[in-house]
Amino acid sequence: MPPVPDAEIVLRWCRAGLDALAAAREGIDALNVYPVPDGDTGTNLYLTMEAAVQQAEAARPELSSVAEAIARGALLGARGNSGIIVAQMLRGVAAVLGRPGTTLDGTALADGLERAADEAHRAVADPVEGTILSVARAAADAAQHRATQPDPTLPAVALAAAAAAHEALDRTPDQLDVLRRAGVVDAGGRGLTVLLDAFDTVLTGRRPLPRPRTIGTHTVPAPALAEPRPHPEPAPAYEVMYLLDAPPDRVDTLRRALADLGDSLVVSGAGEQWNVHVHTDDAGAAIEAGIAAGRPHRISVTYLPVRHRAPDEAHQRVIVAFAAGDGLAELFAEAGAVVVATVTGHRPSTGEMLAAVDRGDATRTSDVVMLPNERDAVPVAEAAAAELRTHGRRAAVIPTVAQVQGLAALAVHEPNRAFDADVVAMTAAAGQTRHGAVTIAAKEAVTMAGVCRPGDVLGVVDGDFAVIGADLLEVATEVVARMLAAGGELVTVVTGDGAGPDLADGVARAVRRGHPEADTVVYRGGQPRYPLLLGVE
Repeated sequence: MPPVPDAEIVLRWCRAGLDALAAAREGIDALNVYPVPDGDTGTNLYLTMEAAVQQAEAARPELSSVAEAIARGALLGARGNSGIIVAQMLRGVAAVLGRPGTTLDGTALADGLERAADEAHRAVADPVEGTILSVARAAADAAQHRATQPDPTLPAVALAAAAAAHEALDRTPDQLDVLRRAGVVDAGGRGLTVLLDAFDTVLTGRRPLPRPRTIGTHTVPAPALAEPRPHPEPAPAYEVMYLLDAPPDRVDTLRRALADLGDSLVVSGAGEQWNVHVHTDDAGAAIEAGIAAGRPHRISVTYLPVRHRAPDEAHQRVIVAFAAGDGLAELFAEAGAVVVATVTGHRPSTGEMLAAVDRGDATRTSDVVMLPNERDAVPVAEAAAAELRTHGRRAAVIPTVAQVQGLAALAVHEPNRAFDADVVAMTAAAGQTRHGAVTIAAKEAVTMAGVCRPGDVLGVVDGDFAVIGADLLEVATEVVARMLAAGGELVTVVTGDGAGPDLADGVARAVRRGHPEADTVVYRGGQPRYPLLLGVE
């Protein structure tokens, strides 16, 4: 196999880093409490990296050209404090990789990371430990140390840098008091670990194995003060950002002028192109300082006082779920949902749904998300949601038509996520879940699979009778196989009345034999009429 060109490795890292930031963006946003808790660090890093990727994709296929394009794209598209710092770090890496005759090896990576840490530190007017700067320095030091050891290969140095970054990130709450009080690590530093991990993945293929989410667990953190802060320091009112065309000899004067106007000052760039970021109460003066230095453009002024609310002040959310069995009711309740017990063949009423909302919301002000979990309950939930909206409540119905779709939706529910984003995520999870079941025919009937007789085992796929057989396990295995034919990563098995102790285990063994790439989780549902409910995500 021919070696991969250095420029292609860097391009692959760009794409992988962007994808990784997309996946981690929401969690990074939630960590953002410093320098201001405006909850956008992950988004800013993603947008910065997106601009870098766009420039890199259009560059000549040479290492120096690609590195320079990444740095330029990041500089022009940098957003927020952390975005500008990362842009300056990429500028430092590009300065090393752009040297004549440089090849992308362990030594070059170590030198690039060291230059990146130096450039980032110089870009910040008032460097603070416990931030992305500390994480960058730790990664650079570890890379330099590994580069002096035997066999300093590129993957070895990249792994050393990524591991050291994670260790440094874990130390940030001990270095910065605001992080310790909020119980979180630094958001910008977390973003840098994502980018370093992406480089390790590109070089080695190593990545964390996906694990099934446990219903009721959450991944988006909720920063909260662990102790009172009775007299918070007043923060500047505005974030001012602009690109600046100016000669280097005017930049030091600009830095001094902006330092007198506010804080969180970062000026990144090189040559005659700069990206300026400052928090200030006098946005006009900050812009005038740029005019005195050169030509500011793409000017952005954002009002800053956005603060994380404490959990008891945050807008609450009620999840109401229809459950067809006592075990399912326990699962939904453990995940924080208010449960409406349903009886097979009985269509629940809108009043029952609204009463459940009231049980979960004593204040009558919470947002409401409803999981019908059966086809007949969807219009009931929609009517209840409409009634709530007439009283000024936010209410959404996730159109789950099966219990397993409700479980999938709850597995991705995040109470600390914005309401609309949570509804979208839950809807997507439910929509990506195929559903099936196994039951026993009570009478002779004509089905999509043919004529069934009393005692026959019926397999249901997405609401239609698709399999007729004589053995529960054989039919269940066939149902799962049909659902997995279109692909899938997780099989959910919910046992009901009539399910012997070996039935679910038999399905799990069949999945491992035929689809070793898929995981299987088993829950006790206790639902009548259906010995097994099945789902494939």
